[in-house]
Amino acid sequence: MPDNHADALAELRRRVDHIREYLDIDRKRARLEELQDQAAAPGLWDDPDAARVVTTELSRVEAELTRYDAMQAKLDDLEVLNELAQEEADRSTAAEVERSLDSVGREVDRLEVTALLSGEYDSNDAIVSIKAGEGGVDAMDWAQMLQRMYLRWADNNGYETEVFDESFGEEAGLKSTAFEVRGPDAYGMLSTEHGVHRLLRNSPFDSQGRRQTSFALVDVVPVLPEADEEIEVPDEDIRVDVYRSSGPGGQSVNTTDSAVRITHLPTNIVVSCQNEKSQHQNRAAAMRVLKVRLAEVERQKRDEELAAVRGDRQNVGFGSQIRSFFMYGNQIVKDHRTNHEHGNPATVLDGGEALDEFIGAELRRRATASAATG
Repeated sequence: MPDNHADALAELRRRVDHIREYLDIDRKRARLEELQDQAAAPGLWDDPDAARVVTTELSRVEAELTRYDAMQAKLDDLEVLNELAQEEADRSTAAEVERSLDSVGREVDRLEVTALLSGEYDSNDAIVSIKAGEGGVDAMDWAQMLQRMYLRWADNNGYETEVFDESFGEEAGLKSTAFEVRGPDAYGMLSTEHGVHRLLRNSPFDSQGRRQTSFALVDVVPVLPEADEEIEVPDEDIRVDVYRSSGPGGQSVNTTDSAVRITHLPTNIVVSCQNEKSQHQNRAAAMRVLKVRLAEVERQKRDEELAAVRGDRQNVGFGSQIRSFFMYGNQIVKDHRTNHEHGNPATVLDGGEALDEFIGAELRRRATASAATG
């Protein structure tokens, strides 16, 4: 007789049923019908702000239900296939079930992780900024390695990305970069990456190959709905500089003064955009990012006030790394918040399932901490 995978399938079914309860799928289906009715109303766009709120929520709920239903259908098919394999003593069909178990199991893992997201902006898109810190050219190379990791992670998970700015180092790497990640739960997932990341390796830029420690700061902010994003920025509060784009570029990208840098004078926040072809497009993109950053500053102020009351302030500046990549000797990646480890840094830097493990571990830590504090 072929192997019977009934026990493994039963365990997956138990987990899926728990997810169904945790995500309150039945309530979401009812909410979907309400939102579809609202979206179909003739006067929806008479109030554009309200319309955007409806369509944004509709898109999010549809995505959640589609993801859950697809996983449920795959599990249903596997259960039927396993029964068929047993009834007909078909070893090839049983082998197909075994191969598919890992794939469905990974989907269940991911859905369990997304079920942990409960923050106000977790379902939103995200803007990720990476800045090279201490470590000279190695730190700039490290910043570019992190950018590649997150862009690959986004691609692996079906997210859309748009790079706004890349400030290249003179010798190698990136001094800084900013890009947007668009898709369901992008901010909730990537918020786990906010903080200082440390790299320890034998430097490829040192003629003697000496060991170098490099740092890069990853900053992640949510993209707010347009109705919440309309922050007034007086002209007298900003300085706009135009310059020629640096680094690799296509036609006309780095042959004219089209890049734009905006400095918000009251906060000293600086945002740049150089990847569009015209100065006008770059300015519009930079202003959009500036408004998102200013909204995040206000949100952080509120959070800090609450943290001061609770007594749980934490420093996320340089020297307080959240994760270390040891790329010499016994290579390992270690997260200092969760103690989760992975023995192959290259796999983590490829932005695949190994990075998902770190994201999931931090979300579980947050959920446990939140439950403990009530």
